[in-house]
Amino acid sequence: MNPPIAILGAGNGAHAFAGDLALRGYPVRVYNKFAHEIADLQNARGVTCEGVVAGFGALELITTDIAPVVANADFIFVVVPANAHAFMAEACAPHLRDDQVIVLNPGRTGGALEFRNVLRARGIKARVLVAEAQTLLYTCRLSAPARVRISMVKREVTLAALPACDTARVLERVNPLFPQFVAAADVLETGLDNIGAMFHPTTTILSVGRIESGAPFEFYRDLTPSIARFIEVMDAERLAVARAFGVRAQSACEWLARSYDGITGDTLYERIQSNAAYRGIAAPRSIDVRYIWEDVPMGLVPMVALGRIANVPMPACEGLAHVACALSGRDFWRDGRNARQLGIEGLNVTQVKTLIKGET
Repeated sequence: MNPPIAILGAGNGAHAFAGDLALRGYPVRVYNKFAHEIADLQNARGVTCEGVVAGFGALELITTDIAPVVANADFIFVVVPANAHAFMAEACAPHLRDDQVIVLNPGRTGGALEFRNVLRARGIKARVLVAEAQTLLYTCRLSAPARVRISMVKREVTLAALPACDTARVLERVNPLFPQFVAAADVLETGLDNIGAMFHPTTTILSVGRIESGAPFEFYRDLTPSIARFIEVMDAERLAVARAFGVRAQSACEWLARSYDGITGDTLYERIQSNAAYRGIAAPRSIDVRYIWEDVPMGLVPMVALGRIANVPMPACEGLAHVACALSGRDFWRDGRNARQLGIEGLNVTQVKTLIKGET
């Protein structure tokens, strides 16, 4: 008998996970905080997938009551924007039991640290396994109510548990469902391999004039060479932080070739242009978009926090985050995953690595 699975969330990725798993015969239950976001799923009683995964996946339960979703599940896939991870941890906490596997899809940067800190603050004693994926497994978009188009399932996505000594146990459990998940060294590797934090806020902010003009354009395919060069500068800062922590992070160029088929070219600009999966992805119509309110506080802010611990200067990443705060009128340094919220405030590099590895 296939193990019961909980999907927390109701966006693009959550639809893809739920539909794909249901099509493969797993009993899937879906939770979402907002009733209006799951009304179509409830009416359809499942998800229709189209694209590289096709068919109707019937769901066992779709509800705003998290208790029967989480308490019943062997696996809990958290598929929400990263700034909802803390809420999901709070919501899950009373219903968790020993041996459940929780996977953040993706963790962005510091997701598992934040999730575990919330559980600890609530005094949760259940021995759950908490892990995070480096990126979302599916390239997908909602195409109609209760319908998702999956244009690609990534060939390989790295995953790490917190602490890292639990990663092998998580993969042993998860790989029968998703063999695409492979081991990362630890959550510093998955977190510092957050390529979205390089691509998304940079392209959005440096295209702000074009976005606010109202002229439609493609987010990736119409990215300019200068924007790609600035991303490469930010990427070099990210890789320097990774080296300071002893992490083998992928460059953005390497990540594209590893994640997608048919990638060609030497520069980041050339590789982005060669990616067929990026075709047709429209640019946002405003800067009030998750590329800012998720990727800055849950990507750039924790990366800079790690950089400060390691004494690695990050002028491009830090500067872009300051610009994002100014443009949005929000203090992402205060509200994002700073060192205090990650539970690493006052620690040095060695102490952070010990915390992450969990080895005695």
